[in-house]
Amino acid sequence: MIRKAIIADARAIHKLLLNYARDGLVLPRSLSEIYEQIRDFYVFIDDERVLGAVALNICWEDLAEVRSLVVEANHMGKGIGRRLVEACLSEARQLGLKQIFALTYEPEFFERLDFHKIDKAELPQKIWGDCLKCAKFPDCDEIAMSLTLLNQEMPPGSTLPATS
Repeated sequence: MIRKAIIADARAIHKLLLNYARDGLVLPRSLSEIYEQIRDFYVFIDDERVLGAVALNICWEDLAEVRSLVVEANHMGKGIGRRLVEACLSEARQLGLKQIFALTYEPEFFERLDFHKIDKAELPQKIWGDCLKCAKFPDCDEIAMSLTLLNQEMPPGSTLPATS
């Protein structure tokens, strides 16, 4: 089941992120950052365990980032990541955002969700604040992916679809 994260999920999200951050696949997040940003996160829960997480970070009036997408290694390939990103896309549409992007080492995953590759230079400098924390800055080797939501807006009064 996918749901918005709650405070009790913070330590599990942190643990998942640390596993990927050690390999340089995601930016590390401190536990305090996760608590501060808990409202940005969705989690995939199975048997009361957090098996995956993702955050939707609003960058500007029409732009958001899908970030910190992680799935427990032995549960990869089961559609958990796709469902987490789809939850972010639904929320982005509900909020009236026009564009969503991700920085990734797995462009094929995002291409299957209709994202396309863009030059990182197309992204506003405002989004690079987190990049300063990265050991790879300024020589980032992640691939920028973008999805335009302009023609996919949810009608006013729509709600997020139920997820299971």
